[in-house]
Amino acid sequence: MKLTWLGHAGFRLEIEDAVLLIDPWFSGNPAFPEGRVDEVIAGATHILITHGHGDHTADALALSKQHHIPLVGIADLIGWWSGEEGIKGTGFNKGGTVDLNGAKVTMVNAVHSSSVDGRTGPIYAGTESGYMIAGEGHTIYLSGDTDIMADMDWMGDYHKPDIGILACGGFYTMDMARAAYAAKRYFDFKTVIPCHYKTFPALEQSAQPLIDALPGVKVLTPEVLETLTL
Repeated sequence: MKLTWLGHAGFRLEIEDAVLLIDPWFSGNPAFPEGRVDEVIAGATHILITHGHGDHTADALALSKQHHIPLVGIADLIGWWSGEEGIKGTGFNKGGTVDLNGAKVTMVNAVHSSSVDGRTGPIYAGTESGYMIAGEGHTIYLSGDTDIMADMDWMGDYHKPDIGILACGGFYTMDMARAAYAAKRYFDFKTVIPCHYKTFPALEQSAQPLIDALPGVKVLTPEVLETLTL
């Protein structure tokens, strides 16, 4: 299983026979280097979306249309895009599981907001979500944009993820300290990978507080476009 950080909250995940682009954001992303999109999307089988905000979806429609990559996410958003934009996609909802080329992806709750930009203001885009992604002997908890929530209790107990990809830059999501608290109280991660940080000045710039707060957990902080083998 291979995981490549695309900057901010974006990842390329190669798991089972799937190549998932998670919340791809290239255009205008200050963390993503120019001229590297083609190599990142090569072989992608699906685009997995956590919610509608532009820093998670700005390139999703164009990638789906140009490269015929199906979009996967909350039913409201994917259904709307399918009808209005003609893309192929799979829309499902909290508690549902889809099989993406052997990877079992279950949608779980998150606490945030979700909209896309409209001409007169934000347009409802379904609710925000996280995912449990199971395959190759691992279960990954992809938190999506969220704060700590009581649902993490049963999610950790039921799904037992060993890898956590946690949005923890603060301001828009939980920060490093809150993510560490959630990881210790609700989960038994062997590996944690922070995201949604360093992109803007308002966000935390270092994962050191998370590292310091999780002794015994392997906290990995890859550089943008660095690939981890998990």
